[in-house]
Amino acid sequence: MPHLDVTRLHLPTGPRADMALAGVVLVLAGVAEGQRLGPDRHATTSVIGSWLLATAVCAALPMRRRYPVAVGWFAVLGTGVYYLLSTVDGPLVVIPIAALYALAAQGRIQASVAMAAVMVVGVGAGALAGTGDVTGTAVFMLTGWLVAVVALGAMHHGRVAYAEEEARLRATQERLRIARELHDVIGHSMSMIHVQASAALHRMKKDPTQAQDALAVIKQGSKEGLQELRATLGVLRQVDEEAPTTPSPGLSRIDDLVSSAARAGLDVRTEQSGAHFALPAAVDLTAYRIVQESLTNAVKHSEAQHVVIRLHYGERKLTLTVQDDGQGAALAGHAGGSGIAGMTERARALGGTLSAEPGSAGGFIVRAQLPFSDHHEPISGAVDDQDPAGG
Repeated sequence: MPHLDVTRLHLPTGPRADMALAGVVLVLAGVAEGQRLGPDRHATTSVIGSWLLATAVCAALPMRRRYPVAVGWFAVLGTGVYYLLSTVDGPLVVIPIAALYALAAQGRIQASVAMAAVMVVGVGAGALAGTGDVTGTAVFMLTGWLVAVVALGAMHHGRVAYAEEEARLRATQERLRIARELHDVIGHSMSMIHVQASAALHRMKKDPTQAQDALAVIKQGSKEGLQELRATLGVLRQVDEEAPTTPSPGLSRIDDLVSSAARAGLDVRTEQSGAHFALPAAVDLTAYRIVQESLTNAVKHSEAQHVVIRLHYGERKLTLTVQDDGQGAALAGHAGGSGIAGMTERARALGGTLSAEPGSAGGFIVRAQLPFSDHHEPISGAVDDQDPAGG
């Protein structure tokens, strides 16, 4: 027997559903009241009055969106008066039940519980008064129905609220991700441009040729930065804009970072060990950004001359180390930016770790371990399987 998830059950509550439900109940009430018609003029008047009251209760249901609580109380009280006037057990009770569910589904739990309590008290009073069709069993069954309806409405409201909160959380995480992307892209590009611009100003009079070379580097670096910035901002594009076609950066573009750092005066060496896997996209992007941020910090803050990037491809984990020979202590005390915090957050988002600290022999070392669950076939032959973390 298939499992039924009651938290996903909800009554149709659209405008058309309200009108259809009200129409069906009104027709059935008319048929039930028609059985009371006869030669007795007083009975005919009572039938007309009961049917008009049922019409008013049914007509109020479609207005519950504008006046949910007022319509709910009108349906409850109107139905109670109807059963006091009529001698038939008509279907009008469906209308207040639908109103109660709608209130609970909107989160108006207190109002729906109060109305349910009034209905139970009213029916219970009828049972105590000895009304023919109202017995203790009827009170018990009605109570069960009302509790179930209010509970289903409350669960539906909770599920919708959870989905909305989850959507808000995803939006917040996406904004944070975009902010980190912008920080990495702009920070890296502007750092390289700053270094080259300073060099150009310094050499302008003494060596115009070198100054011209520095300006050419600035031109190329700014062009690359703008291209990556456009790709990053593509997620915020308008509806009529084309989707970005540039793939997300990854370690396949690490040579671009090395070249950019070299233009800023860094001597960068890359070492790889282990079987070279095609990494999952999230791990590939995170590793690229960590390398990018580490090189940016080396250019901006550490006054390094040499940098070594070590990548070790494990079976379920990428180990990444970026070590420079600059002023590690100065970088460790640098509190003006959010680069290290951003790298740490990226690693943690993947279930990994990141440390950034001065090296024992000087310089600064960034170490990251980025796990991944899926196995990937090697895209190149295995190289020497040395652990890069020890350098």
